[in-house]
Amino acid sequence: MKSAVRAGIVAILLLAAYLTLWPIPIAPQAWRAPADKGFTGDFAVNTRLANLDRIPLPEGVHGPEDFVVAQEDGREIVYTTSQTGVILRIDTESRTGSVFADTGGVPLGMERDAEGNFIVADAYRGLLSISPDGRTVEVLTDEVNGSPILYADDLDIAPDGVIYFSDASTKFGAEATGSTMAASLLEIFEHGKTGRFLSYDPATGKTAIVTTGYSFANGVAMCPDGDCFLGAETGSYSIDRIYVAGPKKGQTERLIENLPGFPDNINRGAMVDGKQTYWVGLVAPRSKTLDDAAQSPFARKVGFRLPQALQPVADPYGHVIQIDEDGEVLQSLQDPQGSYPTTTGAVESDDWIYISSLETHELGRLRKSPVVATDSE
Repeated sequence: MKSAVRAGIVAILLLAAYLTLWPIPIAPQAWRAPADKGFTGDFAVNTRLANLDRIPLPEGVHGPEDFVVAQEDGREIVYTTSQTGVILRIDTESRTGSVFADTGGVPLGMERDAEGNFIVADAYRGLLSISPDGRTVEVLTDEVNGSPILYADDLDIAPDGVIYFSDASTKFGAEATGSTMAASLLEIFEHGKTGRFLSYDPATGKTAIVTTGYSFANGVAMCPDGDCFLGAETGSYSIDRIYVAGPKKGQTERLIENLPGFPDNINRGAMVDGKQTYWVGLVAPRSKTLDDAAQSPFARKVGFRLPQALQPVADPYGHVIQIDEDGEVLQSLQDPQGSYPTTTGAVESDDWIYISSLETHELGRLRKSPVVATDSE
């Protein structure tokens, strides 16, 4: 009996030592999470994203992360990045897709420049340019001031051709960590604010740091006049307006905060009442466990050491929102069942809203309707 008690005490001491002392890759920082208002007000629960039209992706390809929509020979063509390294060309009329290009990495955000090249933020390789025919893939930049770009995430192109893009984490590289999701969880869980926003000028070949100090720098979308861009901070549930030209150059303003989920991609949408609108993907709802531990680095260290099965898991929940340039919420499209999960953003065409995702094997889209006030269903 005494030996059994001693063995139990030893086991408890070993467990306590493991939970408090075992080395881990993160050094959690204390921060104050805003009180989660949940799905209320502008974000009242609805099912407007629940019944998407879905176009299957080719076998073995998943994670349609961002889109470029084009009209070719009178047909709507969607180019999409993927988690499997390829960029697909999808004919939405025939509902078929084929490989357009292969980056050899993990392409995430994508836009098209004035020459028709596809500019891609590749989480493994940096900022890329792909020729209009998809045959040539060129690395535009993979470092800034001698610092490697470890997690290029999203981008947009200013009227003068300068490319603004996010480097989500300068500590947890997507390739070194093993995946984009693994690196994002480490950066957000630590809250060390190592993310940054960068610029690349094709005319000079120069890469520059625009601003730093973001807990997973993510979505990027230009302001209408090109004087600023919107930048998402996923780990703080917020979006900033970051000025890069004009009298406010170098300044940053908080555009929208305390979102009910983790903001991901930002894409420019249609003009509404003379204002630029933006689509923002909320990749997952907020975690009460994570918010409650925000001010306790010790609790987050212990939680990180728990077995995978005991760690908090994001609830599947589809959610994209449309905001205007002042941060007013125009639409909130939701699928509480998460049948099309990890919604990273949305891109508009004339008739459709295409919904991006990190996980699905399908391209989801919703037929457009007039902008209406957010309601509960």
